[in-house]
Amino acid sequence: MDASEQKHLIRTTAATYGFAQCRVTQPVTAQVHLDGLQHWVSAGMYGNMDWMAESDRFERRNHPMSMLNGVQSVISLCMPYTPPAYSLDAACDAAGQGAITAYAHGDDYHDVMKKRLKALAAELDAVLGKHDQRVFVDTAPVLEHALAASAGLGWQGKHSLTIHRELGSWFLLGEIFTTAELEPDAPSENHCGTCSACMGICPTKAIVAPYVVDARLCISYLTIEFDGFIPLDLRPLMGNRIYGCDDCQLVCPWNSHAVSPVASSDLLSPRGENQLPDLASLLRLNEEAFRRRFRKSPIRRTKRRGLLRNVCIAMGNSGQTAFVNDLMDVVSDDEAVIRGHAIWALGQLSNSENKAEMMTLFRTLSGHEKDNDVLKEISLSIKYIRGKYDYT
Repeated sequence: MDASEQKHLIRTTAATYGFAQCRVTQPVTAQVHLDGLQHWVSAGMYGNMDWMAESDRFERRNHPMSMLNGVQSVISLCMPYTPPAYSLDAACDAAGQGAITAYAHGDDYHDVMKKRLKALAAELDAVLGKHDQRVFVDTAPVLEHALAASAGLGWQGKHSLTIHRELGSWFLLGEIFTTAELEPDAPSENHCGTCSACMGICPTKAIVAPYVVDARLCISYLTIEFDGFIPLDLRPLMGNRIYGCDDCQLVCPWNSHAVSPVASSDLLSPRGENQLPDLASLLRLNEEAFRRRFRKSPIRRTKRRGLLRNVCIAMGNSGQTAFVNDLMDVVSDDEAVIRGHAIWALGQLSNSENKAEMMTLFRTLSGHEKDNDVLKEISLSIKYIRGKYDYT
C-alpha cells in the first residue's frame, strides 16, 4: 500500500481503540521547545519535581531518538474525556463541595491508555510489519505536547496544553515510538491569536508568560505533585479546588464548541461521586476507605494525606463555620500535614462567637505537638485570630 493508504489504516485502527486523533512526526524536538525547557528548568519552575532537572531525563526530553534504538517515527494520539458538567462559576460557588479536575472523575488514564496503546501497537505489527515499538503515557521523559504539535495533532496553547480545532483541549496524549519509517504529517499552526483568557483566569497567576507555567504556583501541581505544607499566600487562592484545576480550559474559547464524548462512551468511566464531592465526607475517610473509594482513580497519587490536606484548605476558604467540628476531628490525625492544614482552616473560620474556643484549642494542641511545621501553623493561627479580633 502507498503512504496515504498506510496512514489511513493506522488511523482507523487507532480509532477502534478509542483514539480520536492519530498523527505522525519524526523523533525530533524543535529548537523553540528545547529553549523553553532550558529556561523553565534553569528558573526552577519545576518546584520539587526534581526528576525534571535530572541530567539524564533532561537530555532524553531534548533528544527523543534516545527513547528507542533505531526509532524512525513517533505516532501521537489523543483520547478525549468528558469536560466538567458544570461551569467555572458553578464550581467556585459550590457550597461545601470540592472541585476535581475532569480527567480524574473516573479511572486513571495512565492505566486505561497504556493498555490500549500496547494493544494498538501490537495490531500495527500486522499493518507495518514487525518493528520495535515503545508506548508512553505521560510518565516518561517525553515532550508530548511538542511532539503533538509537530505531528499536526494540535497546537500548544498559552496554558501549555494541546488544543485541537474540533476537540478543544479536553483530551489526553499518548505516543507510540516505532522503528517503522512513516511519512510525517504537517505540523499544526497556532490559533490562539491575541487571546489570553487562560492567563487572566488563573487564580494564582501560574501562567507567568505565554506558554510558560510556573509549577510552583500552579494549583494542579500544588494539589497533586507537591507533598508538603502549601505556602500560606497560595492557600486562599486555591478556593475549593482539591485535585487539579480546570479554570484555564473552562475559559478557553476553543472549548466552548468542542466536540466531546458523551459520558457513556468516555473510556475513563467518569463517576458522579467525583464531580463536586462533599468535603465533609472526604475528610472522614480513613486510610482503608480512601484506598477503597479511589482504587482505580488517579487521585490515589496524592495519598490520603495529600487529598485531606487539600480538603482542609477548601474548608478554610469556604467561610462555612459548619466545618469547624469536622476540622476539629482531624487536628489529632496521625499525618502532620493534615493536622497543620486543619489548624490553618480553623483559624480562617474563626469568628466572634468561636474565637475563645479556638484559642483554647490551639494552646492545648501546642502543649503536646511535636512536629515543627504544625507548631508553626498553631502559632500563625493564634496570631491571625489575635490580629483579626484584637483578642488577648
